[in-house]
Amino acid sequence: MAKKMREMTISYILPIILLLLAVETHAHNVTRLLASHPSFSSFNHFLTQTHLAGEINRRTTITVLAVDNAAMSALTSKGYTISTIKNILSLHVLLDYFGAKKIHQIRDGSALAATLFQATGAAPGTTGFVNITDLRGGKVGLGPDGGDLSSFFVKSVEEVPYNISIIQISKILPSETAAAPSPAPAEMNITGIMSAHGCKVFAETLLTNPGASKTYQESIEGGMTVFCPGDDAMKGFLPKYKNLTAPKKEAFLDFLAVPTYYSMAMLKSNNGPMNTLATDGANKFELTVQNDGEKVTLRTRINTVQIVDTLIDEQPLAIYATDKVLLPKELFKASAVEAPAPAPAPEDGDVADSPKPAKGKGKGKKKKAAPSPDDDSFGESDSPAEGPDGDADEATADEASAVRIVGGATAGLVVSLFCLFASSKLL
Repeated sequence: MAKKMREMTISYILPIILLLLAVETHAHNVTRLLASHPSFSSFNHFLTQTHLAGEINRRTTITVLAVDNAAMSALTSKGYTISTIKNILSLHVLLDYFGAKKIHQIRDGSALAATLFQATGAAPGTTGFVNITDLRGGKVGLGPDGGDLSSFFVKSVEEVPYNISIIQISKILPSETAAAPSPAPAEMNITGIMSAHGCKVFAETLLTNPGASKTYQESIEGGMTVFCPGDDAMKGFLPKYKNLTAPKKEAFLDFLAVPTYYSMAMLKSNNGPMNTLATDGANKFELTVQNDGEKVTLRTRINTVQIVDTLIDEQPLAIYATDKVLLPKELFKASAVEAPAPAPAPEDGDVADSPKPAKGKGKGKKKKAAPSPDDDSFGESDSPAEGPDGDADEATADEASAVRIVGGATAGLVVSLFCLFASSKLL
């Protein structure tokens, strides 16, 4: 009986322990997946150059229609700008999961899939949808809705059900809409647009930093979104900005721009963390977009700001004004002490008696006053941090508690199961 119970315990507990040990996040990295397939190196390169890779990695259910180097050569030889290539390749990113099996089992033989190109709002009607049709003889044809099915499914390259699927198609999907010329980025005067619409102080600050100015200008062509603080907010922040080192000044300015074009509609439907121009390896320099109805906010572990105006929204560039300066946790610290709430005023104008100090305590000493919330226009301390590596010191109490609870719960469960398994061995 004991032996049977032990065997039953092992059969139930072991799979659970193995499952817990094998748990990983469902995040994926499309460039890393394609890196092991040299025949797609050109396609992989342009996913990075157009910043589409970041958008693909941020989504949890996606299909990438990849083409080999020969097919990419036929595209790049046409002399398209990088923004036009981005539009064309965004048509090759389906906002649904299609593995090799699903593609050959499409109900009614045909399906329409939305794409990243459709999500940009630049595709009129349904021209941003891709038609997938199961043809005779096992062939599967693909093309823009209303266009020719002149590209065909070749093979599955990588599949992580039901998270990301990378499948090879025979050639680039033909689309006159996606290939239409985009506004010339060189004609867009970023600082001029900012200065004319209430962000003059930020524009002037950007102009005085050659490194950040160059990064901004080079990033427009691939698509960029800037969150510039209004003049009043930026003026109040300038003394703190001037205390930063030169590399940190450049990192701060880069942090306020995202290397992807986001219309207001896209921001409202794409809540979550976003990389910025300052993102570099271990230094995340990311911000999080959240919305509540028509209100769109940006936040970090330091503070939260609100978008209050749209300066320009013309692909490939969007510039939005914010009510405050968004502060990256890599450069600034949150306040460790909060000011206590003021005591309620006594009724009828009577002054309440103050409690007498205990004998022998506090004689000759003054109690240090807590900082007033009015001392800081940002609502929280934004004094420079020691450096980008000080993440542990910058964590808020709530976040630290959450980590302890989640980590402790998982560890406790594993330990409990292990103990149960071990005790069964003793039966």
